[in-house]
Amino acid sequence: MVYPSLRNLIMVCSLLLPTFSFASEATLNPTSTAWVMTSVIIVMIMFIPGLALFYAGMVRAKNVLSIFTQFMVIAGIAGILWVTHVYSLAFDSTGMQDGVFNFASFTGGLNLAFLSGINADSLAGDIPEYVSIVFGMTFAMITVALAVGGFAERIKFSAIILFTILWSTFVYGPMAHMVWGGEGALMHNWGVLDFAGGTAVHINSGVAALVGALILGRRKGWPSTPMPPHNVVYTMIGAGLLWAGWFGFNVGSALAADLSAGLIMINTQLAACGGIVGWLMIEKFVDHHPTSLGLASGIIAGLVGITPAAAYVGPFGAIVIGFSAGIACFYAVTRLKYKLGYDDALDVFALHGVGGIVGGILTGIFAAPALGGNVEGLQFIPQFFAQVIGTLFTVVYCAVFTWIIFKIIDKTVGLRVSAEQEQQGLDITDHNERAYNN
Repeated sequence: MVYPSLRNLIMVCSLLLPTFSFASEATLNPTSTAWVMTSVIIVMIMFIPGLALFYAGMVRAKNVLSIFTQFMVIAGIAGILWVTHVYSLAFDSTGMQDGVFNFASFTGGLNLAFLSGINADSLAGDIPEYVSIVFGMTFAMITVALAVGGFAERIKFSAIILFTILWSTFVYGPMAHMVWGGEGALMHNWGVLDFAGGTAVHINSGVAALVGALILGRRKGWPSTPMPPHNVVYTMIGAGLLWAGWFGFNVGSALAADLSAGLIMINTQLAACGGIVGWLMIEKFVDHHPTSLGLASGIIAGLVGITPAAAYVGPFGAIVIGFSAGIACFYAVTRLKYKLGYDDALDVFALHGVGGIVGGILTGIFAAPALGGNVEGLQFIPQFFAQVIGTLFTVVYCAVFTWIIFKIIDKTVGLRVSAEQEQQGLDITDHNERAYNN
Protein backbone atom coordinates (compact mmCIF):
# COMPACT_ATOMS: atom_id res chain seq x y z
CA MET A 1 0.00 0.00 0.00
CA VAL A 2 1.28 3.50 -0.88
CA TYR A 3 0.20 6.18 1.62
CA PRO A 4 -1.31 9.42 0.21
CA SER A 5 1.61 11.59 1.29
CA LEU A 6 4.10 9.22 -0.34
CA ARG A 7 1.95 8.98 -3.47
CA ASN A 8 1.88 12.77 -3.72
CA LEU A 9 5.66 12.94 -3.30
CA ILE A 10 6.15 10.44 -6.14
CA MET A 11 3.84 12.42 -8.39
CA VAL A 12 5.66 15.68 -7.68
CA CYS A 13 9.06 14.08 -8.35
CA SER A 14 7.83 12.59 -11.61
CA LEU A 15 6.79 16.07 -12.76
CA LEU A 16 9.93 17.83 -11.59
CA LEU A 17 12.32 15.14 -12.78
CA PRO A 18 10.79 13.69 -15.97
CA THR A 19 14.14 12.46 -17.25
CA PHE A 20 14.31 9.95 -14.42
CA SER A 21 10.79 8.69 -15.06
CA PHE A 22 11.04 8.48 -18.86
CA ALA A 23 14.76 8.02 -19.50
CA SER A 24 14.14 5.14 -21.91
CA GLU A 25 11.63 7.09 -24.05
CA ALA A 26 12.71 9.21 -27.01
CA THR A 27 11.68 12.84 -26.72
CA LEU A 28 11.24 15.53 -29.33
CA ASN A 29 14.14 17.95 -29.80
CA PRO A 30 12.59 21.21 -31.09
CA THR A 31 15.95 22.70 -32.10
CA SER A 32 16.99 19.73 -34.21
CA THR A 33 13.50 19.48 -35.67
CA ALA A 34 13.56 23.12 -36.72
CA TRP A 35 17.00 22.73 -38.29
CA VAL A 36 16.08 19.64 -40.33
CA MET A 37 12.87 21.30 -41.50
CA THR A 38 14.96 24.30 -42.57
CA SER A 39 17.39 21.94 -44.33
CA VAL A 40 14.50 20.48 -46.34
CA ILE A 41 13.69 23.96 -47.65
CA ILE A 42 17.35 24.69 -48.39
CA VAL A 43 17.84 21.43 -50.31
CA MET A 44 14.66 22.03 -52.33
CA ILE A 45 16.02 25.46 -53.34
CA MET A 46 19.31 23.75 -54.15
CA PHE A 47 17.37 21.36 -56.42
CA ILE A 48 14.92 23.73 -58.11
CA PRO A 49 15.99 26.37 -59.03
CA GLY A 50 19.67 25.72 -58.14
CA LEU A 51 20.56 22.56 -60.04
CA ALA A 52 17.96 23.35 -62.70
CA LEU A 53 19.62 26.70 -63.46
CA PHE A 54 23.09 25.17 -63.35
CA TYR A 55 22.05 22.64 -65.99
CA ALA A 56 19.76 24.92 -68.00
CA GLY A 57 22.49 27.48 -68.59
CA MET A 58 24.73 24.84 -70.17
CA VAL A 59 22.22 23.49 -72.70
CA ARG A 60 21.23 25.19 -75.92
CA ALA A 61 18.42 27.76 -75.80
CA LYS A 62 15.97 25.37 -77.45
CA ASN A 63 16.20 22.93 -74.53
CA VAL A 64 16.09 25.21 -71.47
CA LEU A 65 12.50 24.46 -70.49
CA SER A 66 12.99 20.74 -70.98
CA ILE A 67 15.44 20.71 -68.07
CA PHE A 68 12.98 22.44 -65.76
CA THR A 69 10.03 20.28 -66.81
CA GLN A 70 12.07 17.10 -66.42
CA PHE A 71 13.07 18.19 -62.92
CA MET A 72 9.50 18.99 -61.98
CA VAL A 73 8.18 15.62 -63.11
CA ILE A 74 11.06 13.84 -61.38
CA ALA A 75 10.22 15.65 -58.14
CA GLY A 76 6.56 14.68 -58.37
CA ILE A 77 7.12 11.03 -59.21
CA ALA A 78 10.11 10.43 -56.94
CA GLY A 79 8.30 12.07 -54.02
CA ILE A 80 5.29 9.77 -54.34
CA LEU A 81 7.46 6.69 -54.89
CA TRP A 82 9.45 7.58 -51.78
CA VAL A 83 6.43 7.26 -49.50
CA THR A 84 4.87 4.28 -51.30
CA HIS A 85 7.89 1.97 -51.22
CA VAL A 86 11.35 3.53 -51.78
CA TYR A 87 11.62 4.80 -48.20
CA SER A 88 10.90 1.27 -47.03
CA LEU A 89 13.52 -0.17 -49.40
CA ALA A 90 16.03 2.30 -47.98
CA PHE A 91 15.29 2.11 -44.26
CA ASP A 92 13.39 -1.06 -43.38
CA SER A 93 15.86 -2.90 -41.11
CA THR A 94 13.99 -6.19 -40.82
CA GLY A 95 16.42 -9.11 -40.77
CA MET A 96 19.55 -7.01 -40.41
CA GLN A 97 22.32 -7.93 -37.98
CA ASP A 98 25.57 -6.11 -37.37
CA GLY A 99 28.39 -7.84 -39.23
CA VAL A 100 26.07 -10.34 -40.93
CA PHE A 101 25.77 -10.33 -44.72
CA ASN A 102 22.37 -11.38 -46.02
CA PHE A 103 19.72 -10.15 -48.43
CA ALA A 104 18.71 -7.47 -45.94
CA SER A 105 22.24 -6.04 -46.21
CA PHE A 106 21.46 -4.99 -49.79
CA THR A 107 17.91 -3.72 -49.58
CA GLY A 108 15.15 -3.15 -47.09
CA GLY A 109 11.83 -4.92 -47.26
CA LEU A 110 8.35 -3.47 -47.61
CA ASN A 111 7.38 -3.32 -43.94
CA LEU A 112 7.37 0.48 -44.12
CA ALA A 113 5.59 0.63 -47.49
CA PHE A 114 2.96 3.38 -47.64
CA LEU A 115 4.50 4.59 -44.35
CA SER A 116 2.96 1.68 -42.50
CA GLY A 117 3.10 2.12 -38.73
CA ILE A 118 4.26 5.74 -38.96
CA ASN A 119 2.11 8.59 -37.68
CA ALA A 120 2.41 12.14 -36.41
CA ASP A 121 3.76 10.91 -33.07
CA SER A 122 6.53 8.75 -34.58
CA LEU A 123 10.11 9.88 -33.94
CA ALA A 124 13.29 9.19 -35.87
CA GLY A 125 15.84 9.75 -33.14
CA ASP A 126 14.62 12.98 -31.59
CA ILE A 127 12.85 14.54 -34.59
CA PRO A 128 9.45 13.65 -36.11
CA GLU A 129 9.82 10.75 -38.52
CA TYR A 130 7.72 12.62 -41.07
CA VAL A 131 10.37 15.35 -41.10
CA SER A 132 13.13 12.78 -41.58
CA ILE A 133 11.12 11.19 -44.39
CA VAL A 134 10.73 14.48 -46.25
CA PHE A 135 14.44 15.25 -45.84
CA GLY A 136 15.35 11.86 -47.32
CA MET A 137 12.83 12.46 -50.10
CA THR A 138 14.79 15.50 -51.28
CA PHE A 139 17.87 13.29 -51.73
CA ALA A 140 15.87 10.79 -53.78
CA MET A 141 14.60 13.59 -56.01
CA ILE A 142 17.90 15.33 -56.62
CA THR A 143 19.86 12.13 -57.28
CA VAL A 144 17.62 11.16 -60.19
CA ALA A 145 17.72 14.73 -61.51
CA LEU A 146 21.52 14.79 -61.38
CA ALA A 147 21.70 11.72 -63.60
CA VAL A 148 19.56 13.09 -66.42
CA GLY A 149 22.14 15.77 -67.20
CA GLY A 150 24.31 13.11 -68.82
CA PHE A 151 21.79 12.45 -71.60
CA ALA A 152 20.16 15.88 -71.80
CA GLU A 153 18.88 17.34 -75.08
CA ARG A 154 18.03 13.98 -76.66
CA ILE A 155 15.92 11.79 -74.37
CA LYS A 156 12.15 11.38 -74.60
CA PHE A 157 10.01 12.87 -71.86
CA SER A 158 8.21 9.54 -71.48
CA ALA A 159 11.59 7.85 -71.03
CA ILE A 160 12.40 10.26 -68.20
CA ILE A 161 9.19 9.24 -66.44
CA LEU A 162 9.89 5.52 -66.74
CA PHE A 163 13.55 6.02 -65.79
CA THR A 164 12.50 7.83 -62.61
CA ILE A 165 10.19 4.98 -61.61
CA LEU A 166 12.59 2.10 -62.31
CA TRP A 167 15.84 3.73 -61.22
CA SER A 168 14.41 5.04 -57.95
CA THR A 169 13.14 1.55 -57.13
CA PHE A 170 15.99 -0.68 -58.21
CA VAL A 171 19.05 1.55 -57.89
CA TYR A 172 18.59 4.51 -55.55
CA GLY A 173 16.48 2.80 -52.87
CA PRO A 174 18.80 -0.20 -52.43
CA MET A 175 21.95 1.95 -52.59
CA ALA A 176 20.55 4.30 -49.93
CA HIS A 177 19.88 1.23 -47.78
CA MET A 178 23.40 -0.14 -48.25
CA VAL A 179 24.90 3.20 -47.19
CA TRP A 180 22.50 4.51 -44.53
CA GLY A 181 20.56 1.40 -43.51
CA GLY A 182 22.48 1.04 -40.24
CA GLU A 183 24.01 -2.00 -38.59
CA GLY A 184 23.98 -4.95 -40.96
CA ALA A 185 23.85 -2.82 -44.12
CA LEU A 186 26.50 -3.67 -46.71
CA MET A 187 28.62 -0.52 -46.46
CA HIS A 188 28.34 -0.51 -42.67
CA ASN A 189 29.58 -4.09 -42.50
CA TRP A 190 32.50 -3.23 -44.77
CA GLY A 191 33.34 -0.19 -42.63
CA VAL A 192 32.88 2.31 -45.46
CA LEU A 193 32.77 5.95 -44.38
CA ASP A 194 30.13 7.91 -46.33
CA PHE A 195 28.45 10.67 -44.40
CA ALA A 196 26.05 12.32 -46.84
CA GLY A 197 26.09 10.30 -50.05
CA GLY A 198 29.39 10.19 -51.93
CA THR A 199 28.34 6.72 -53.10
CA ALA A 200 24.52 6.69 -52.97
CA VAL A 201 24.09 10.15 -54.50
CA HIS A 202 27.14 11.28 -56.46
CA ILE A 203 28.90 8.18 -57.77
CA ASN A 204 25.48 6.62 -58.29
CA SER A 205 24.14 9.50 -60.38
CA GLY A 206 27.45 9.99 -62.18
CA VAL A 207 27.62 6.38 -63.32
CA ALA A 208 23.96 6.43 -64.34
CA ALA A 209 24.64 9.53 -66.43
CA LEU A 210 27.59 7.84 -68.12
CA VAL A 211 25.64 4.67 -68.90
CA GLY A 212 22.76 6.72 -70.28
CA ALA A 213 25.08 8.82 -72.43
CA LEU A 214 26.68 5.68 -73.88
CA ILE A 215 23.38 3.93 -74.61
CA LEU A 216 21.61 6.94 -76.12
CA GLY A 217 24.66 7.95 -78.11
CA ARG A 218 26.03 11.36 -78.95
CA ARG A 219 23.96 14.41 -79.68
CA LYS A 220 23.62 15.15 -83.39
CA GLY A 221 26.84 16.90 -84.45
CA TRP A 222 28.82 16.36 -81.23
CA PRO A 223 31.79 16.95 -80.91
CA SER A 224 32.47 18.53 -84.29
CA THR A 225 29.61 21.03 -84.05
CA PRO A 226 30.13 23.69 -81.35
CA MET A 227 27.51 23.46 -78.58
CA PRO A 228 28.45 26.25 -76.16
CA PRO A 229 26.35 26.99 -73.07
CA HIS A 230 23.56 29.36 -74.07
CA ASN A 231 23.64 31.35 -70.79
CA VAL A 232 26.63 31.01 -68.48
CA VAL A 233 25.07 33.52 -66.07
CA TYR A 234 22.30 30.99 -65.36
CA THR A 235 24.95 28.41 -64.60
CA MET A 236 26.82 30.78 -62.29
CA ILE A 237 23.61 31.60 -60.40
CA GLY A 238 22.84 27.90 -60.18
CA ALA A 239 26.32 27.18 -58.83
CA GLY A 240 25.84 29.83 -56.14
CA LEU A 241 22.51 28.33 -55.11
CA LEU A 242 24.05 24.87 -55.04
CA TRP A 243 26.88 26.11 -52.84
CA ALA A 244 24.42 27.63 -50.36
CA GLY A 245 22.13 24.62 -50.57
CA TRP A 246 24.93 22.19 -49.82
CA PHE A 247 24.89 23.34 -46.19
CA GLY A 248 21.38 21.95 -45.90
CA PHE A 249 22.49 18.83 -47.75
CA ASN A 250 25.54 18.13 -45.58
CA VAL A 251 24.81 19.73 -42.21
CA GLY A 252 21.21 18.58 -42.38
CA SER A 253 22.35 14.98 -42.88
CA ALA A 254 23.25 14.76 -39.20
CA LEU A 255 19.48 15.10 -38.53
CA ALA A 256 20.43 17.12 -35.46
CA ALA A 257 21.67 20.53 -34.39
CA ASP A 258 24.58 19.21 -32.36
CA LEU A 259 28.31 19.67 -31.82
CA SER A 260 29.17 18.13 -35.19
CA ALA A 261 27.29 20.86 -37.07
CA GLY A 262 30.14 23.37 -36.90
CA LEU A 263 32.68 20.88 -38.23
CA ILE A 264 30.41 19.80 -41.08
CA MET A 265 29.69 23.43 -41.99
CA ILE A 266 33.30 24.61 -42.09
CA ASN A 267 34.36 21.50 -44.01
CA THR A 268 31.65 22.11 -46.60
CA GLN A 269 32.70 25.74 -47.02
CA LEU A 270 36.42 25.04 -47.23
CA ALA A 271 36.03 22.19 -49.70
CA ALA A 272 34.17 24.49 -52.09
CA CYS A 273 36.99 27.02 -51.71
CA GLY A 274 39.53 24.28 -52.36
CA GLY A 275 37.63 23.20 -55.48
CA ILE A 276 37.68 26.73 -56.86
CA VAL A 277 41.41 27.15 -56.25
CA GLY A 278 42.28 23.71 -57.60
CA TRP A 279 40.32 24.25 -60.80
CA LEU A 280 41.64 27.81 -61.19
CA MET A 281 45.27 26.75 -60.89
CA ILE A 282 45.10 23.80 -63.27
CA GLU A 283 42.97 25.66 -65.82
CA LYS A 284 45.36 28.60 -65.82
CA PHE A 285 48.38 26.32 -66.11
CA VAL A 286 46.97 24.04 -68.83
CA ASP A 287 44.61 26.26 -70.82
CA HIS A 288 46.22 29.61 -69.90
CA HIS A 289 43.03 31.37 -68.80
CA PRO A 290 40.44 30.83 -66.07
CA THR A 291 36.81 30.60 -67.13
CA SER A 292 33.61 31.39 -65.26
CA LEU A 293 32.16 28.01 -66.23
CA GLY A 294 35.31 26.36 -64.92
CA LEU A 295 35.12 28.14 -61.59
CA ALA A 296 31.45 27.18 -61.23
CA SER A 297 32.44 23.59 -61.95
CA GLY A 298 35.23 23.84 -59.38
CA ILE A 299 32.69 24.78 -56.72
CA ILE A 300 30.62 21.67 -57.49
CA ALA A 301 33.71 19.44 -57.65
CA GLY A 302 34.81 20.53 -54.18
CA LEU A 303 31.34 20.14 -52.70
CA VAL A 304 30.90 16.69 -54.21
CA GLY A 305 34.30 15.65 -52.87
CA ILE A 306 33.51 16.64 -49.29
CA THR A 307 30.05 15.05 -49.18
CA PRO A 308 31.20 11.63 -47.93
CA ALA A 309 33.83 13.18 -45.64
CA ALA A 310 32.09 16.17 -44.07
CA ALA A 311 31.70 14.75 -40.55
CA TYR A 312 34.94 12.74 -40.50
CA VAL A 313 37.80 14.99 -41.62
CA GLY A 314 39.29 18.20 -40.28
CA PRO A 315 39.23 21.62 -41.98
CA PHE A 316 42.60 21.22 -43.70
CA GLY A 317 41.65 17.74 -44.89
CA ALA A 318 38.54 19.35 -46.40
CA ILE A 319 40.70 21.85 -48.30
CA VAL A 320 42.88 19.07 -49.71
CA ILE A 321 39.85 17.01 -50.72
CA GLY A 322 38.21 19.98 -52.44
CA PHE A 323 41.46 20.97 -54.15
CA SER A 324 42.11 17.41 -55.36
CA ALA A 325 38.55 16.98 -56.60
CA GLY A 326 38.82 20.26 -58.52
CA ILE A 327 41.92 19.09 -60.38
CA ALA A 328 40.59 15.57 -61.05
CA CYS A 329 37.25 16.86 -62.31
CA PHE A 330 38.97 19.39 -64.57
CA TYR A 331 40.77 16.59 -66.38
CA ALA A 332 37.60 14.51 -66.57
CA VAL A 333 35.62 17.41 -68.07
CA THR A 334 38.23 18.74 -70.48
CA ARG A 335 40.25 15.67 -71.43
CA LEU A 336 38.75 12.30 -70.45
CA LYS A 337 35.36 12.84 -72.09
CA TYR A 338 36.88 13.71 -75.45
CA LYS A 339 39.55 11.03 -75.27
CA LEU A 340 36.97 8.31 -74.66
CA GLY A 341 34.38 9.87 -76.95
CA TYR A 342 31.25 9.78 -74.77
CA ASP A 343 28.80 12.69 -74.85
CA ASP A 344 27.96 13.39 -71.21
CA ALA A 345 26.11 16.58 -72.09
CA LEU A 346 26.39 18.33 -68.71
CA ASP A 347 29.48 16.57 -67.35
CA VAL A 348 27.63 14.67 -64.66
CA PHE A 349 30.08 11.78 -64.57
CA ALA A 350 33.06 14.13 -64.70
CA LEU A 351 31.84 16.21 -61.74
CA HIS A 352 29.73 13.88 -59.63
CA GLY A 353 31.15 10.48 -60.55
CA VAL A 354 34.83 11.45 -60.53
CA GLY A 355 34.40 13.95 -57.68
CA GLY A 356 32.57 11.34 -55.62
CA ILE A 357 35.28 8.75 -56.25
CA VAL A 358 38.05 11.16 -55.26
CA GLY A 359 36.19 12.31 -52.16
CA GLY A 360 35.21 8.81 -51.12
CA ILE A 361 38.74 7.43 -51.29
CA LEU A 362 40.37 10.47 -49.65
CA THR A 363 37.84 10.25 -46.81
CA GLY A 364 39.56 7.07 -45.71
CA ILE A 365 42.87 8.92 -45.48
CA PHE A 366 42.01 12.31 -44.00
CA ALA A 367 39.56 10.90 -41.44
CA ALA A 368 42.59 9.67 -39.48
CA PRO A 369 43.32 11.71 -36.33
CA ALA A 370 46.97 11.99 -37.39
CA LEU A 371 45.79 14.08 -40.37
CA GLY A 372 43.27 16.13 -38.45
CA GLY A 373 40.34 13.71 -38.77
CA ASN A 374 38.10 12.54 -35.96
CA VAL A 375 37.62 8.81 -36.57
CA GLU A 376 39.42 7.31 -33.61
CA GLY A 377 41.38 4.12 -34.23
CA LEU A 378 41.26 4.46 -38.02
CA GLN A 379 43.87 2.31 -39.74
CA PHE A 380 45.02 3.67 -43.09
CA ILE A 381 45.34 0.53 -45.17
CA PRO A 382 42.15 -1.30 -44.08
CA GLN A 383 40.13 1.90 -44.35
CA PHE A 384 41.60 2.75 -47.74
CA PHE A 385 40.61 -0.66 -49.07
CA ALA A 386 37.14 -0.35 -47.52
CA GLN A 387 36.65 2.96 -49.35
CA VAL A 388 37.91 1.50 -52.64
CA ILE A 389 35.69 -1.57 -52.33
CA GLY A 390 32.65 0.56 -51.52
CA THR A 391 33.38 2.78 -54.52
CA LEU A 392 33.90 -0.13 -56.93
CA PHE A 393 30.76 -1.88 -55.75
CA THR A 394 28.71 1.28 -56.28
CA VAL A 395 30.09 1.70 -59.80
CA VAL A 396 29.36 -1.91 -60.76
CA TYR A 397 25.93 -2.13 -59.12
CA CYS A 398 24.75 1.15 -60.63
CA ALA A 399 26.20 0.44 -64.07
CA VAL A 400 24.63 -3.02 -64.37
CA PHE A 401 21.17 -2.10 -63.14
CA THR A 402 21.10 1.21 -65.02
CA TRP A 403 22.03 -0.59 -68.24
CA ILE A 404 19.19 -3.06 -67.70
CA ILE A 405 16.75 -0.24 -66.97
CA PHE A 406 17.70 1.66 -70.13
CA LYS A 407 17.29 -1.48 -72.21
CA ILE A 408 13.81 -2.00 -70.76
CA ILE A 409 12.88 1.60 -71.53
CA ASP A 410 14.24 1.30 -75.06
CA LYS A 411 12.12 -1.79 -75.70
CA THR A 412 8.95 -0.17 -74.33
CA VAL A 413 8.50 3.59 -74.75
CA GLY A 414 11.80 4.16 -76.53
CA LEU A 415 14.74 6.28 -75.37
CA ARG A 416 15.69 8.87 -77.92
CA VAL A 417 13.77 11.55 -79.76
CA SER A 418 13.94 11.60 -83.55
CA ALA A 419 16.66 13.51 -85.37
CA GLU A 420 14.07 16.09 -86.44
CA GLN A 421 12.83 16.58 -82.87
CA GLU A 422 16.39 16.92 -81.61
CA GLN A 423 17.06 19.54 -84.26
CA GLN A 424 13.94 21.54 -83.30
CA GLY A 425 14.64 21.27 -79.60
CA LEU A 426 12.77 19.54 -76.81
CA ASP A 427 11.06 22.72 -75.59
CA ILE A 428 8.92 22.78 -78.73
CA THR A 429 8.61 19.08 -79.50
CA ASP A 430 7.89 17.90 -75.95
CA HIS A 431 6.11 20.88 -74.42
CA ASN A 432 5.06 23.19 -77.28
CA GLU A 433 6.72 26.13 -75.52
CA ARG A 434 9.70 28.38 -75.93
CA ALA A 435 11.87 29.80 -73.16
CA TYR A 436 12.47 32.97 -75.18
CA ASN A 437 9.83 34.51 -77.44
CA ASN A 438 11.60 37.66 -78.61
